[in-house]
Amino acid sequence: MTAVTAEAVGRAITAGAEALLRRRRPDGVFGDDPPASVLGTAGAVAALHAADPVGSADLVDAGTGWLRRQQHDDGGWGGVVGAESEVVPTAVAVAALALSAPAASAEAIAAGRARLAGMGGVDAVTDRAISLLCRQLLTMAGMTAEAGPLRRLPLEIVLFDRVRRRRLSFRTAPFVGLALMQADLLPAGRLRRATLRRARPVAVRLLRAIFDHEGRTGAFSEDPWPAALVLLGLARSGEAPDIAAAVVGWLRRAVRPDGAWDAVTNLDLTRSGYAVTGLAAAGYAADPRLRATRDVFHATQKPTAFEVLDVPPGGWSYSNVGGWPVTLESAEILSALAGYPDAAADPVLRTGLAWLVDRQDSRGSWSLWVRDTQLANDGPCPAITSQAILALHEAGHPDDHPAIVRAAAWLLTRAAPDGTFENLWYRDHTSGTAVVVGALSRVGHARHEVVRGAVRWLRGTQLPDGSWGPGDGTPGTVEETSWAVQGLLATGDPDVDVAVERGVAWLVAAAGPDGGWPAARVCNYIRHHMRYPNAVITQAVALRALGEYRRATAGRPDVAPGAVAR
Repeated sequence: MTAVTAEAVGRAITAGAEALLRRRRPDGVFGDDPPASVLGTAGAVAALHAADPVGSADLVDAGTGWLRRQQHDDGGWGGVVGAESEVVPTAVAVAALALSAPAASAEAIAAGRARLAGMGGVDAVTDRAISLLCRQLLTMAGMTAEAGPLRRLPLEIVLFDRVRRRRLSFRTAPFVGLALMQADLLPAGRLRRATLRRARPVAVRLLRAIFDHEGRTGAFSEDPWPAALVLLGLARSGEAPDIAAAVVGWLRRAVRPDGAWDAVTNLDLTRSGYAVTGLAAAGYAADPRLRATRDVFHATQKPTAFEVLDVPPGGWSYSNVGGWPVTLESAEILSALAGYPDAAADPVLRTGLAWLVDRQDSRGSWSLWVRDTQLANDGPCPAITSQAILALHEAGHPDDHPAIVRAAAWLLTRAAPDGTFENLWYRDHTSGTAVVVGALSRVGHARHEVVRGAVRWLRGTQLPDGSWGPGDGTPGTVEETSWAVQGLLATGDPDVDVAVERGVAWLVAAAGPDGGWPAARVCNYIRHHMRYPNAVITQAVALRALGEYRRATAGRPDVAPGAVAR
């Protein structure tokens, strides 16, 4: 075995921290270079062609040209640049080209249809809502053979706010857009027309409530994909032309120089929250360069409720003060605020922690948007619940705090038979398992058999080179290795020392000459069907792993100044 010294770990931390700080903008926000999105671009060109074919012809031409250039040799498309061919982006890209530029794209469409069939077609999509979306766009493009049967969306659900929130949650806006598109695809009978007359204005009012909450930007969560679905629905139904015009304007402002759109345009708060927790673990909590970032967190705490999802003020979105408040980003930002030297005197931290406790599900878990949701993609989520536990713990809440006790009890019932835990918003299963192990260990459950089972799985899935991937034997990533190191370290179990040290050595070796680490596609956009990388998260979680390792081993004679095996 080769070895890496404690000094090398320190150098990697310093270089990595400075590399991350170079991503800090003057306003304190940490920036990134997100990959272009096939899904977002395909949706945008189809919507712009439907809503503004003359005024947006330049955007449609550039976007469809970009889509043709991104088509793989096998005829398919990946969700983001660099990803292999996948069913969902291939179906959506084929439909968008057929709707927006059929003549110029004839060869691309034919090749895409063949590849879609070769991948099993839309039937291979496991998410029912995404499957329906693909079928609907293909039907609109005249590809009924590929689309198969099209199910009618129950727009009437918008008449019942409680049911709508729990069953649709953050998918409310694209659901309304898709339902509005169906008027000319699935003609309704007399009874259906009567119920739709009641539901349609309520649905439009929901869109308007989101529109107003976001400052009438037309951004719809600053994500081109749901914004495009809303625009398609408004264009085909003729509803709310002012909102449609605003979405057109936002898409024009959000387009990239190459004619494409990003997967999510604004993740300013997501990146900044992770950046501060990583830098704090690396020893930079008092660095004056992070003061402006704390000012950003203070300025972007939600001052008003988000009525569409019944979320009170006090949390944070992933984008800005006008965004949709979410538990995951809020928990990470609270952990970041708790890491500043004078956190005890921070009133924003206190109100944010109260908000987080209030958002706990009745079952003890935390969901992403809606409490006690019934939408699988919202929650309850073991990883988000663990992040909430960590935020409360790091802010000084005792292990016997009622919210922590209830959350831990819920987590201890959620392990799969092999010991793993799910993570809705990052790739399964290493990420979720490691975060749960870390959270439960920090609040007194390191020796529980459920935690020990998860630790056995983590140790058993470590790759020969010392890294971790998703646990299925595929190559390791910086993100998953970092999460695994953090989780195992938290147990305090000497039996995991060798695994931790091998992971640390791999992380040190994986750093580039500029101190940065390579980002992998581990962030879920559509679970099981589309992922994207986030370079700031990659850098932050690597720094946190190395920082926590350095702190845990400080003064230990077996590692200072000695070697870490790999």
